[in-house]
Amino acid sequence: MVAAGGRRVVAEDLTLPVEVLSPGAQLELTVRLMVALVLGGLIGWERELQRMPAGFRTHALVALGAAIFTIVGAFAFDDGDPSRVAAQIVSGIGFLGGGAILHYGGTVRGLTTAASLWAAAAVGMASGAGLFVIAVASALLVIIALELFQRLEHVIKRQFNIPIGRAGAPADDDTEEGD
Repeated sequence: MVAAGGRRVVAEDLTLPVEVLSPGAQLELTVRLMVALVLGGLIGWERELQRMPAGFRTHALVALGAAIFTIVGAFAFDDGDPSRVAAQIVSGIGFLGGGAILHYGGTVRGLTTAASLWAAAAVGMASGAGLFVIAVASALLVIIALELFQRLEHVIKRQFNIPIGRAGAPADDDTEEGD
């Protein structure tokens, strides 16, 4: 990233005042936000396909919000510590994830969705920090864990005659037993 005057902004120089960031640097930060939005949306799309309440838009917004907080924490405060902002993102997502977990008829629902929201926030933080390879790889790994591991779980359960889902619940239900 390049600041005004052609000076390169590196990780050690995160305390530059916002007004020092060149339009090109701000454009790079905007690209970080767009990457977070797209990757969060991809994770959410998998949840959407599973008909979960927190889907495409929710995951996209969580990743985008985490990226915004990461960027603001790194660039907007002269004496700030970006790691403190990161810690608060994790706490906030824990609260949001807790809202996705429901106790329903003696079972727990939403654990996988809560975990995917947490992971989407981490992908957003990586994007906001400019760690694009990590962000993309992480998003792909989250989607693999959500989609392919569910299929693997069903194959193993069928192989060993373990019931899939609960009585009266669809097989792809997002339950404690399915996580």
